[in-house]
Order: sequence, then C-alpha cells, then structure tokens
Amino acid sequence: MQPILEWYQSGGPFIVPLLVVGIGGLLLLVERIVNIVVRSKIHARPFMERVITLARAGKVDEALKLCAEHQSALPDLGLVILRSRGSNEADLMNLAQAATLSVSPALTRRLPWLPTLARVAVLLGFLGAIANLHETLMRAAPLQAGLAYALRPLGVGLLTAIPFLAGHTYLVGEAQKLAAQLEEFATRLINALTDRPDVRLGHRD
Repeated sequence: MQPILEWYQSGGPFIVPLLVVGIGGLLLLVERIVNIVVRSKIHARPFMERVITLARAGKVDEALKLCAEHQSALPDLGLVILRSRGSNEADLMNLAQAATLSVSPALTRRLPWLPTLARVAVLLGFLGAIANLHETLMRAAPLQAGLAYALRPLGVGLLTAIPFLAGHTYLVGEAQKLAAQLEEFATRLINALTDRPDVRLGHRD
C-alpha cells in the first residue's frame, strides 16, 4: 500500500484532479449498478412464463399474488397490466407502453457521464504528462527519470478510464436487456389476457 501511495504522491499536480474524477466516477458506477440490479433482481424467464401460464389458465388472482411477492420492474409491470385486465387490448397496450417508458429513464439516467469521465481522465493524464515533462526539462533532470515522472499521470488516467468504459458497456447492455424483457412480457401478457396466441420463436409447445 505504501509504494502505491508514494507513486501517487510523486505523480505531479494533476494526480489530485485525476483522483477526484476517479472517486466521482466510481461512486456513479456503483450507484448505477445497484440501481439497475435492483430493478432486474429476478429470474426473468421463469417469472414471465409462470405469470403468463397463470393468466392463460384464468388464474389472474394467483398471477397478481406472484407479481406482488417481488420488487422489481417486471413484477411491477405485471401488476399494472393484470389490475387493468378488464380494459380492451388497445388500452392495455397503451398502459403497458406508458409503464415501460416510465422505467427507461431510471435505467439510463447518468449513464452518459461514465464515458465522459473516462475521456476527462485520459485528457487529464495527457495534460499531467505534458506538465511533468515540461517541469523535467526545465530542471534539466535525467531523461529516464523525467519520462517515468511524466508518464505517471498518463498511466493513472488510463487506469481510471478503463473501468468506466467497461462499466458503461455492461450497464447499457443490462438496461437494454431489461427493456426488451419488459416489452416482451407486456405483449405476451396482454395476449394471454385477450386470448390471443402466445407466439415465441424457437418454441413449438
């Protein structure tokens, strides 16, 4: 731990803003992961199949009870649709679309900040490298030591950017997956309530 601390302390004046960006981005990354995981903390496929099976069997009260037992986006959507089962198909579709749209902003909120912070970290690293190299040249320090000093903030910037970009890619994928699950669940559940066929590509049962 001590060598790492010394390495940061001897990285020049741009290490502090890099640390600020890193801490801020890490907090944002954790907050977004927790937020999306909370909204999708359910085994989606078995849950959807169970609710749709109950709805097709006319056991709407049991389907409602199953949805009420879980706290995430899919069960919440199921509750909205099942409680409005007396409405016509068009009204159910509009209701499901509105409910789905209300979830999407919460999933993608602040996500664009992660690649932005990654770019800021890299740019700060480059600026720190230039500033450190300039300082080294002004002091006429040995070139090898000067290059090592100059590259430290650049290394910190790159190391800071990598988890932000990877985390952004992962979270966008999870948000898109949940949005697709919501759309599928809404369509199939409405088909079940209106006695339409349950069409699933790849299934023949």
